[in-house]
Amino acid sequence: MLIDEGLELLTEEDAWALVQEEDLGRVGVSMSALPAIFPVNYVVLDGAVYFRTSPGSKLSAASANAIVAFQVDQHDRRERSGWSVLIIGLAEVVHDVGLAARAAAAGLQPYADGRRGNLVRVRPELVSGRRVVHAGADDAARVAGGGR
Repeated sequence: MLIDEGLELLTEEDAWALVQEEDLGRVGVSMSALPAIFPVNYVVLDGAVYFRTSPGSKLSAASANAIVAFQVDQHDRRERSGWSVLIIGLAEVVHDVGLAARAAAAGLQPYADGRRGNLVRVRPELVSGRRVVHAGADDAARVAGGGR
Protein backbone atom coordinates (compact mmCIF):
# COMPACT_ATOMS: atom_id res chain seq x y z
CA MET A 1 0.00 0.00 0.00
CA LEU A 2 1.51 3.31 -1.12
CA ILE A 3 0.33 6.29 0.91
CA ASP A 4 1.06 9.84 -0.20
CA GLU A 5 0.03 12.74 2.07
CA GLY A 6 -2.91 10.81 3.58
CA LEU A 7 -4.10 9.31 0.30
CA GLU A 8 -3.71 5.64 -0.51
CA LEU A 9 -2.87 5.19 -4.17
CA LEU A 10 -5.06 2.31 -5.32
CA THR A 11 -3.94 -0.48 -7.59
CA GLU A 12 -5.89 -0.84 -10.81
CA GLU A 13 -7.40 -4.05 -9.45
CA ASP A 14 -8.57 -2.31 -6.25
CA ALA A 15 -9.94 0.61 -8.29
CA TRP A 16 -12.03 -1.72 -10.48
CA ALA A 17 -13.33 -3.56 -7.42
CA LEU A 18 -14.63 -0.25 -6.00
CA VAL A 19 -16.17 0.83 -9.32
CA GLN A 20 -18.02 -2.48 -9.56
CA GLU A 21 -19.62 -1.87 -6.13
CA GLU A 22 -21.34 1.32 -7.29
CA ASP A 23 -23.74 2.19 -10.09
CA LEU A 24 -23.65 6.01 -10.36
CA GLY A 25 -20.73 7.92 -11.83
CA ARG A 26 -19.93 10.96 -13.94
CA VAL A 27 -18.76 11.17 -17.51
CA GLY A 28 -16.69 14.14 -18.60
CA VAL A 29 -16.70 15.23 -22.23
CA SER A 30 -15.38 18.23 -24.13
CA MET A 31 -17.95 20.65 -25.55
CA SER A 32 -16.38 23.30 -27.79
CA ALA A 33 -13.07 22.79 -25.94
CA LEU A 34 -14.76 23.26 -22.53
CA PRO A 35 -15.26 20.49 -19.98
CA ALA A 36 -18.78 19.24 -19.31
CA ILE A 37 -19.56 16.61 -16.68
CA PHE A 38 -22.78 14.58 -16.51
CA PRO A 39 -24.07 12.02 -14.01
CA VAL A 40 -24.88 8.57 -15.40
CA ASN A 41 -25.75 5.22 -13.95
CA TYR A 42 -23.60 2.44 -15.34
CA VAL A 43 -22.53 -1.20 -15.29
CA VAL A 44 -19.13 -2.81 -15.81
CA LEU A 45 -18.86 -5.67 -18.28
CA ASP A 46 -15.72 -7.30 -19.64
CA GLY A 47 -13.45 -4.56 -18.26
CA ALA A 48 -15.39 -1.63 -19.76
CA VAL A 49 -18.00 0.84 -18.49
CA TYR A 50 -21.44 0.98 -20.11
CA PHE A 51 -24.20 3.57 -19.78
CA ARG A 52 -27.32 4.56 -21.70
CA THR A 53 -27.98 8.04 -23.03
CA SER A 54 -30.27 10.04 -25.27
CA PRO A 55 -29.11 12.30 -28.13
CA GLY A 56 -26.90 15.13 -26.85
CA SER A 57 -23.37 15.79 -25.61
CA LYS A 58 -22.58 12.30 -24.31
CA LEU A 59 -23.86 10.60 -27.45
CA SER A 60 -22.01 13.11 -29.67
CA ALA A 61 -18.75 12.32 -27.87
CA ALA A 62 -19.32 8.59 -28.24
CA SER A 63 -20.28 8.93 -31.90
CA ALA A 64 -16.99 10.75 -32.51
CA ASN A 65 -15.02 8.09 -30.58
CA ALA A 66 -13.78 10.82 -28.23
CA ILE A 67 -11.57 10.27 -25.22
CA VAL A 68 -13.66 10.85 -22.09
CA ALA A 69 -13.18 10.85 -18.36
CA PHE A 70 -15.35 8.64 -16.18
CA GLN A 71 -15.26 9.08 -12.41
CA VAL A 72 -16.86 7.24 -9.51
CA ASP A 73 -16.62 8.38 -5.90
CA GLN A 74 -17.88 7.40 -2.51
CA HIS A 75 -17.55 9.32 0.73
CA ASP A 76 -18.59 9.34 4.36
CA ARG A 77 -18.90 12.90 5.57
CA ARG A 78 -19.03 11.91 9.25
CA GLU A 79 -15.89 9.75 9.05
CA ARG A 80 -14.18 12.18 6.63
CA SER A 81 -13.27 9.24 4.46
CA GLY A 82 -13.85 8.11 0.93
CA TRP A 83 -12.35 7.14 -2.38
CA SER A 84 -12.32 8.26 -6.00
CA VAL A 85 -11.56 6.32 -9.18
CA LEU A 86 -10.86 7.95 -12.54
CA ILE A 87 -11.12 6.05 -15.81
CA ILE A 88 -9.87 7.68 -19.01
CA GLY A 89 -10.82 5.98 -22.23
CA LEU A 90 -12.38 5.91 -25.65
CA ALA A 91 -16.16 6.33 -25.79
CA GLU A 92 -18.08 4.54 -28.51
CA VAL A 93 -21.68 3.80 -29.39
CA VAL A 94 -22.51 0.09 -29.11
CA HIS A 95 -24.82 -1.36 -31.77
CA ASP A 96 -24.49 -5.02 -30.70
CA VAL A 97 -27.96 -6.17 -29.58
CA GLY A 98 -26.51 -9.09 -27.64
CA LEU A 99 -24.22 -6.81 -25.68
CA ALA A 100 -27.11 -4.44 -25.00
CA ALA A 101 -29.10 -7.39 -23.62
CA ARG A 102 -26.16 -8.38 -21.39
CA ALA A 103 -25.92 -4.81 -20.05
CA ALA A 104 -29.65 -4.81 -19.28
CA ALA A 105 -29.39 -8.21 -17.60
CA ALA A 106 -26.54 -6.81 -15.48
CA GLY A 107 -28.94 -4.12 -14.22
CA LEU A 108 -28.35 -1.21 -16.60
CA GLN A 109 -31.61 0.73 -16.53
CA PRO A 110 -31.55 4.53 -16.68
CA TYR A 111 -32.50 6.30 -13.45
CA ALA A 112 -33.99 9.30 -15.25
CA ASP A 113 -37.27 9.23 -17.13
CA GLY A 114 -37.24 9.53 -20.89
CA ARG A 115 -35.84 7.45 -23.71
CA ARG A 116 -32.18 6.63 -23.32
CA GLY A 117 -31.90 4.01 -26.01
CA ASN A 118 -28.26 4.54 -26.97
CA LEU A 119 -25.70 2.29 -25.31
CA VAL A 120 -22.25 3.81 -24.82
CA ARG A 121 -19.08 1.92 -23.88
CA VAL A 122 -15.99 3.51 -22.35
CA ARG A 123 -12.94 1.37 -23.14
CA PRO A 124 -10.38 2.19 -20.44
CA GLU A 125 -6.89 3.35 -21.32
CA LEU A 126 -5.96 4.60 -17.85
CA VAL A 127 -7.43 3.68 -14.46
CA SER A 128 -6.31 5.40 -11.26
CA GLY A 129 -7.74 5.81 -7.82
CA ARG A 130 -7.15 7.20 -4.37
CA ARG A 131 -8.61 6.52 -0.95
CA VAL A 132 -8.45 8.79 2.11
CA VAL A 133 -6.43 7.16 4.86
CA HIS A 134 -6.46 8.21 8.51
CA ALA A 135 -3.36 6.53 9.92
CA GLY A 136 -2.78 6.33 13.66
CA ALA A 137 0.63 7.24 15.07
CA ASP A 138 1.90 3.64 14.78
CA ASP A 139 0.60 3.28 11.23
CA ALA A 140 2.08 6.62 10.16
CA ALA A 141 5.49 5.65 11.55
CA ARG A 142 5.32 2.26 9.81
CA VAL A 143 4.39 3.85 6.46
CA ALA A 144 7.11 6.51 6.79
CA GLY A 145 9.65 3.82 7.72
CA GLY A 146 8.71 1.58 4.79
CA GLY A 147 6.71 -1.04 6.73
CA ARG A 148 7.70 -3.75 9.20
